[in-house]
Amino acid sequence: MNQEIFLCSICNINSGTCLEDCKFCSQSVRYKADIDRYKQKDMDLILEEAKNARAAGALGFCLVTADKGLNDKTLKFVCDVAKAVSAQMPELRLIACNGTASLEQLLTLKEAGIKAYNHNLETSEAFYPKICTTHPWSERYETCQNVNKSGLVLITGGIFGLGETQEDRISMLKSLESLNPTSVPINFYHHNEALELEPNSLGIDEALELIKLTRKSIPKAQRIMVAGGRELMFGERQAEIFEHGANSIVVGNYLTTAGRMVSKDLDMLESLELEVAKKVR
Repeated sequence: MNQEIFLCSICNINSGTCLEDCKFCSQSVRYKADIDRYKQKDMDLILEEAKNARAAGALGFCLVTADKGLNDKTLKFVCDVAKAVSAQMPELRLIACNGTASLEQLLTLKEAGIKAYNHNLETSEAFYPKICTTHPWSERYETCQNVNKSGLVLITGGIFGLGETQEDRISMLKSLESLNPTSVPINFYHHNEALELEPNSLGIDEALELIKLTRKSIPKAQRIMVAGGRELMFGERQAEIFEHGANSIVVGNYLTTAGRMVSKDLDMLESLELEVAKKVR
């Protein structure tokens, strides 16, 4: 396979403080999941994570906050972090993932050095009320539209294995395609015993077919990224995701769960003769 794989790393700069009721999310304070909770991660630690990500070959570095959306305090913090990271590692492509955002807020992030914004639709519009009641699906879609208006690169995807039907999955993919995203992160629900949802019942073959369906449904997307739940979902068969349309992965840890050692992912790519992307195309 002659293919470049885009690596991205996630930095959880504010953890476990969200008041929303998304049933898939351990960062909601409602479910009292046993996770680290903090308002703002120390800047030196963020910079260390950025350096480690770049050393591992990651081009994308995503600054994630755990609230419904941006307020003035969070916006300033994300901007301060973006400026600090850019000053030390200008080659990293900074991504913000901060929930609901207005056009004005997105333009402020852009001015601070953010290049892309990630806001997932999560699932279909019809199924969404079964997993979240504190804000509507339409708000998510509108934020994605605002990203496109701002000139930032749009990253938007969803989660498989929440109890949705195949019809819901197809509906979500159609909605994603209508937004013309550059990158589509596909997550596989990683169950936490504190959450109300049932564990993910998808099998590996089903999950691989969903990656293939995502690529087929959103052909203009530059990247189909397999993100949260990759290790748990695919186990020893992780290499097969690249045969089914994925050309990007998250390396390192996730928001509240640990990923596998970066060296194992790099060894996997080398064994498949897949190159790590050296620049953003």
